[in-house]
Amino acid sequence: MSKRFLVIGSNSFSGAYFIKYLLAAGHQVLGVSRSQPPHDVLLPYTWQPSAGSFAFHQIDLNHQLDELMGLIKEQQPEYIVNFAAQGMVAQSWLTPEHWYQTNVVGQVKLHDQLRKLSFIKKYVHVTTPEAYGSTDGWIKESFHFAPSTPYAVSRAACDLHLMSFFKAYQFPVCFTRAANVYGPGQQLYRIIPRAMLYARLGKKMQLHGGGHSVRSFIHMNDVADATCRIAVDGVAGDSYHISTPHTVTIRALVEMVCDLTGTAFADLAEVSDERLGKDQAYLLDSEKIRTELGWSHQTSLQDGLKETLAWVDANLDILKSLPADYIHKP
Repeated sequence: MSKRFLVIGSNSFSGAYFIKYLLAAGHQVLGVSRSQPPHDVLLPYTWQPSAGSFAFHQIDLNHQLDELMGLIKEQQPEYIVNFAAQGMVAQSWLTPEHWYQTNVVGQVKLHDQLRKLSFIKKYVHVTTPEAYGSTDGWIKESFHFAPSTPYAVSRAACDLHLMSFFKAYQFPVCFTRAANVYGPGQQLYRIIPRAMLYARLGKKMQLHGGGHSVRSFIHMNDVADATCRIAVDGVAGDSYHISTPHTVTIRALVEMVCDLTGTAFADLAEVSDERLGKDQAYLLDSEKIRTELGWSHQTSLQDGLKETLAWVDANLDILKSLPADYIHKP
């Protein structure tokens, strides 16, 4: 049955891929982002015929809250999924006030308005495992945080704020914390598309700290499926880990890309200093969503990397003309 969704942060990789998933399922989707949509090659929901309906509005959460609330009250979405955040870790040390403004202050103002609306069935806050800090083994969902960067501190603060709204007002919030997402359409400054693009262009990329940190990578289509299940059937006040049980070091990941592209590791990567405050591992136990909501991941890392490389190769002329580095917007 068609449902009404609002996706905040619709131009982000995760937001755009989630919209792709929703439209394929026939839902009505309203997308909001502060910037104009990027090139279609970075906008997965434009790649397929749509069974649902979609409308986009350019609205800046920090400066146009009244406009956003007017739109929400007019359209009355049943489910709001919020991907909007200042999301880069290393850059958050440079101007931390921008991260706290967008990830805490702007969000608190939004939530204080949303809590008064009776038509919202579920508000899904897409947050991050970085709030936990570096994990010691596989961890279950909790609100016991030890963030180590301004970015992570800002996300942890917003999570705690939302829990206070759930307890005080019964605000129907659920939290998602996903492992490292990837897939076709991801921004070029992320490790997987960057490694693939640079391999094809014969360029070198920096491997911070030698790539010894451990991560779990999960295809965005599996994350979209999980996020939709959480929106519709998740328990208000609960958080859900979205992850595979498989891990890989960043160096081993780059080596996998080298194998797929026929590139020598020394020709693609050069070791640089570790990033300030970088956590060694995020290992998320995802048994809860598997047991309670019947979710399971479908795409192996090897298959997902092949699919992503096919996207890079099919769009190489376009991708090499786009900025490959993160561009900060206050």
